[in-house]
Amino acid sequence: MATADYQSRSVVDAVATAPGGPLRRRVNWTPLTMLLPAVVALLLIGVYPLIYALRTSFQQFLVTKPYLGTPFVGLANYSAALGDPFFRDSLVRTGVFFLLTVPIQVVLGIAVALLLTSSRWRRLSAVTRVLLVLPIATTPTVIGLIGRLIYNRDFGLLNWAFSLIGLGPFNWLGEPKAAMITVALTDTWQWMPFVALVAMSGLTSVPPDIVEASKLETSDVWETFRNVQLPFLLPGLTAVLIIRTADILKMFDMIFVLTRGGPGVSTELVSIYVQRVGFRIFDMGLASAMAILLLILCNVLAQLYIRIFYREIEA
Repeated sequence: MATADYQSRSVVDAVATAPGGPLRRRVNWTPLTMLLPAVVALLLIGVYPLIYALRTSFQQFLVTKPYLGTPFVGLANYSAALGDPFFRDSLVRTGVFFLLTVPIQVVLGIAVALLLTSSRWRRLSAVTRVLLVLPIATTPTVIGLIGRLIYNRDFGLLNWAFSLIGLGPFNWLGEPKAAMITVALTDTWQWMPFVALVAMSGLTSVPPDIVEASKLETSDVWETFRNVQLPFLLPGLTAVLIIRTADILKMFDMIFVLTRGGPGVSTELVSIYVQRVGFRIFDMGLASAMAILLLILCNVLAQLYIRIFYREIEA
């Protein structure tokens, strides 16, 4: 009897909830409604500019000559970008800037993370993490303005400190090599704390029993770090490399405020050169092609980082 009642109720429920039935199941629109603003913002801010730049890169788009229209030119802009010696030189300067900043930031960030996760500094780690967030939270434009106040030749804080011991004044932003090193130090001050925070999160994920077992095997601190702690840091450090590579390829605000790419072109990274092509020469087609090439380069480097450095941590 119970089985018959159960079967009859199943038939009734199936008929009632069928398409067009009297008790058709309602669609829950709440998740879709909450996701809609983010999707619209992503389309407007990310997808549409990318599609527009991709289309523009295949056109002759000279803002100063609107009467020419925007004819399709195929890969001519890409060929011109790859053949532009100034574009290649700016890529080389960007690579030099990467080598001056990212390796130092990784080494210093790991060292700070190891120091703050040690038993001696553990009580101060909470306060120190807040202090580490401050440079990251500061906008690049403000950092550039602070840098101009620090490195100014006549009234800068750094030259004033050197004058107290009878040195200087030094033209930190007026000499090509000094300007590149100064910009690299400023970028390191801003982004080293980010690496330290990522490394701290990786170190806190290391099981304590593994560390204790490694100490029984060897007393060498370097061996313990390389064989035990470093594998847990590699996923986070891979993400750091990807983020910093993308950031350096598009870095504009801080360097433009600090040196405007000078003296000469000594600190003109590739993003500043693309801005000059697009908004000073007003060749938007060529600038778009350069931007797309940088996007491709960033993706290629990200895949290389993942293949070389990323390792899955087995539980």
